[in-house]
Amino acid sequence: MKSLSVRKPFSPGLTIATSNVILELRDVIEDLAWFRYTLRKFLRFSENAARESGVTPQQHQLLLGVAGHTGRGWATLSELAEFLQEKHNSVVGLVRRAEKCGLVRKTQGGDDRRFVAVSLTRHGEAVLLKLTQLHKDEVLRVQQGILNLPKIKPPAKTKRSAPPTHAVAKKKSSTVKVIKKKIGRGSHD
Repeated sequence: MKSLSVRKPFSPGLTIATSNVILELRDVIEDLAWFRYTLRKFLRFSENAARESGVTPQQHQLLLGVAGHTGRGWATLSELAEFLQEKHNSVVGLVRRAEKCGLVRKTQGGDDRRFVAVSLTRHGEAVLLKLTQLHKDEVLRVQQGILNLPKIKPPAKTKRSAPPTHAVAKKKSSTVKVIKKKIGRGSHD
């Protein structure tokens, strides 16, 4: 006669119910972890590329917003605040600093002094073009990695018993290898 075993929580403090939810969502958790990891690697690459090109990561984002967010080649402070997901007054300061560096220029509206259009200078365009070239291959690599991640499946509606520990380790190991291969990391990391 088989003895019934109770699943043990993943860590002290987790209840069996919480552990069961984690087991049911394991694939989703792993997919989200790899997705966030891929995004973070891209952001780190982008931040380093900006610094090596003589601008801050925030200035790089500003240049992208000015040149590409609206499709007009210029943007208002409100549009840039939305693009950057920052408060209006923070964007005003960022634009002021970028203007002092010769990256952007501000043009105020004739009758309405509150209207400010921000556009790139020649220097700002040159920096953005250089950074865009540096990012081109990295963006393609990240796109492929994200597109090739397994689709997130809804959690199973029925409770399933916990697989043996060695089966979990084997599944995780094989899943990690597949995801690493799909995002181009290979096994050399």
